[in-house]
Amino acid sequence: MGLFTEIRNSIQRAADRLFAADTPKRIGIYGPPNAGKTTLANRIARDWTGDAIGPESHVPHETRRARRKENVEIQRNGKSVTIDVVDTPGVTTKVDYEEFLEFEIEKEDAVRRSREATEGVAEAMHWLREDVDGVIYVLDSAEDPFTQVNTMLIGIIESRDLPVLIFANKIDLEESSVQRIENAFPQHETVPLSALEGENMDEVYDKIAEYFG
Repeated sequence: MGLFTEIRNSIQRAADRLFAADTPKRIGIYGPPNAGKTTLANRIARDWTGDAIGPESHVPHETRRARRKENVEIQRNGKSVTIDVVDTPGVTTKVDYEEFLEFEIEKEDAVRRSREATEGVAEAMHWLREDVDGVIYVLDSAEDPFTQVNTMLIGIIESRDLPVLIFANKIDLEESSVQRIENAFPQHETVPLSALEGENMDEVYDKIAEYFG
């Protein structure tokens, strides 16, 4: 029985590797609200498929459900990598409906949005713990990266031993500081970019192919 079990497990492992090689890796785009995750997801999707993933907005928690764009083929240096891009809701410790009132949203709609955003955070955490093969972690380079949520999420990613790239977004802003993000998470590579302006996207795609190919 011991030998049979070992052979069976060996066959299963080989089959898993073969299946994994033929299946696009699910790459989750994570980070706090308003870091530019959907803007980045849309730029990647448009550049390689011609279609967007979801609406962009300056209102926090516009993305309140995970959205997935399948079979995004990225070609770099004569090679190609195919991934499924998963745009997730911004993760935070608390979603207060009053956040939405600041954007002239009616209270009833604000309460609904806050409820949906809270459910979206739970969904994003489920994806992170169960269903992604790698992570693009997007941070606003004009904001302080030393937060409880960022530390927690990076810790979960590391505990799952997932490949992760940290993207320092919004380098087009005057108050941007890529160095601050590099200092916060020196154990991971940080790539500067502006998803909105399309700055440094060549390096972004080179790194995606390198890390997730």
